[in-house]
Amino acid sequence: MLSRSAPGVSAFIDKLTNSIELAATGESFVTILTRLTSTQRRQLKKKDWLFNWPRELDTEQRQVYKLTTVAEPALIQGLISLEVDTDHVFVYLVESAVFNKGAQKQYLGVAGNLFAWACRLSFEQGYEGFVAFEAKTALLTHYQQALGAQRMGRGLRMYLATNAATKLVTRYFPDHSTS
Repeated sequence: MLSRSAPGVSAFIDKLTNSIELAATGESFVTILTRLTSTQRRQLKKKDWLFNWPRELDTEQRQVYKLTTVAEPALIQGLISLEVDTDHVFVYLVESAVFNKGAQKQYLGVAGNLFAWACRLSFEQGYEGFVAFEAKTALLTHYQQALGAQRMGRGLRMYLATNAATKLVTRYFPDHSTS
């Protein structure tokens, strides 16, 4: 199960929200997650992203989703690259847009929303919300505290089990059933 290597997920979970929130005011915005296609790669400016998202789009088994708001559907708030495997969803990369990073970030809750999406896909596949990912060393404890993730052995592999996945899906997608 989980034998592949991954470059590591490095998204910092700033705050679990019910959607995404404007950092300055706390105003909440309804989000949309849609699959990013190879023809939409022009929307991704290299200077705005740490990871090589065009490469993720070109990797056959991976799916890349973009997080936008209903109010601004052309403005990408964050991206996630994942693969639906035979018994779980594996997250390769999660990244907030450059304007959603650091002390001056515009929106809160982007990374939490993206992880919730992966959990939702896992439930939809009948995998009971199971999501695995490879964390950066500095974020192991953070993912345990913020998401309820658990470590798989002594390495950097982590996973979200049904309980943690249910909490995320219920928070970000309250109309979606996890059963």
